[in-house]
Amino acid sequence: MRSNPLYWFRFLLIPTVLRLGLSTAVAQFIDTSADRVKTPLTISLKQIGTLKPRSTKDIESSRITVGCETLDRDFTDFQAYKAYLPPLGVKKIRLQAGWAKCEKVKGVYDWKWLDEIIDFAAANGVEPWLETSYGNPIYEGGGRTGLLNSLMTSPEGYAAYDRWVEALVTRYKDRVKEWEIWNEPDHPMQKITPETTAELNIRTADIIKRIQPDAKIAAFALATHTDTVYLDRALKVLADQKKLDLFTWVSYHSYAFRPEQSYKGVNAFKRVLAKYSPKLRLRQGENGAPSGYIPSYALDKYYWTEYSQAKYDMRRLLGDLGRDIETSVFTIIDIRYGGDPPVLNMKGLIQSDLEKTVIRPKVAYYAVQNVASIFDNRLELRPEMKIMTTGDSVSVFGYQQKAGKKQLISVWLDAKMPTNLFQTTPIDLTVENGNFDTPVWVDLLTGHVYEIPKAQWSKSGTTYTFRNIPVYDSPILVAEKALVLIN
Repeated sequence: MRSNPLYWFRFLLIPTVLRLGLSTAVAQFIDTSADRVKTPLTISLKQIGTLKPRSTKDIESSRITVGCETLDRDFTDFQAYKAYLPPLGVKKIRLQAGWAKCEKVKGVYDWKWLDEIIDFAAANGVEPWLETSYGNPIYEGGGRTGLLNSLMTSPEGYAAYDRWVEALVTRYKDRVKEWEIWNEPDHPMQKITPETTAELNIRTADIIKRIQPDAKIAAFALATHTDTVYLDRALKVLADQKKLDLFTWVSYHSYAFRPEQSYKGVNAFKRVLAKYSPKLRLRQGENGAPSGYIPSYALDKYYWTEYSQAKYDMRRLLGDLGRDIETSVFTIIDIRYGGDPPVLNMKGLIQSDLEKTVIRPKVAYYAVQNVASIFDNRLELRPEMKIMTTGDSVSVFGYQQKAGKKQLISVWLDAKMPTNLFQTTPIDLTVENGNFDTPVWVDLLTGHVYEIPKAQWSKSGTTYTFRNIPVYDSPILVAEKALVLIN
């Protein structure tokens, strides 16, 4: 171990960096300085501070999840990265419960690995979102542990799966309130029909609800956001059997190189949902960009960087929240997939390697940390805030503080996929039904907060005009100063 240079790197004295020695985790480093993210961005406004991160215990609730997937197959190491979760400020984690990892001997459940994750989450104000994937090859027809041929195929396999789900929910019903049934049944590697998917969801949800009546369950976990035929056929089965009320959400995953391209398909999904239920909502369960070139997996074969990754992740999170969709960023750490040779999926907020070593937080970690520090349950989406801009291809959404009714606006240029450029374009914003006293300009990538001089904004009744506001292809905020915690 000590021959690894990364081992010694962890103990270097790094100015302005906070060392965290939590429980059994190796000492880790999170930069808490005002300049923790350095970019070429130049703003003529006066900087007045930097966003102060908030830990999970400081946030009551939010609609943002961070992925902790693949622990069931040991592709990442929870003990190595868990110290990074509370400072991130994201209140929910998504993970597979791992039937095959829990039951290696028929009828004997070993919960130790999952207990450690669930107990850590509960102790740190993090809410687990637990998925009942995948199969278990110790049973004839019990399925496999990954996407390929994962589903059960025999009565023995299904009966064993039912017993495991019952034991799982019974064990964690006091600590897990949200569930998901099966990962990406529509993926070409699985080839599970929508009717089979619906029956599996009904079967599993019936067990969950019998043991935990107040559980909230996400159906389907679809790999795509465009196959409305698959969704329609699956929902028809739920409707025909009068089982729609078992579910709170339909979850989906959608990857597009320009994140805003996804919403055409998402809107089509919403229309299909509306045919069947006024209560079912969409939930974005897995999406994120890599920080470098990857030869396979989603958003592959492109030269991503830490800058473009961070911009992408924020644009997707805020694009979802701005459309009233609960959202998730994939994933907390780079994932080492098996194979010969093994492959590193570099979508993590934390840099890792093929040894599953935690190296450091990436730019995206701090970017998501900034988003999480602001977009929690203190804010509510206000679509009635009519916001007009002078720019082309601009994403803009309005929010309001529930308590004091002060407001903020998220804005970014969305015509192209995220770049490594930091050149801004000035635009004007006109806000009807606005409510600002001391507006500030916030760059969510760096966390830097700037004063908006009085010469650049005016008020006429409840209409506010902001002039020459710099925007670029990464989200910025025009926000009431009291809504952002500043160091």
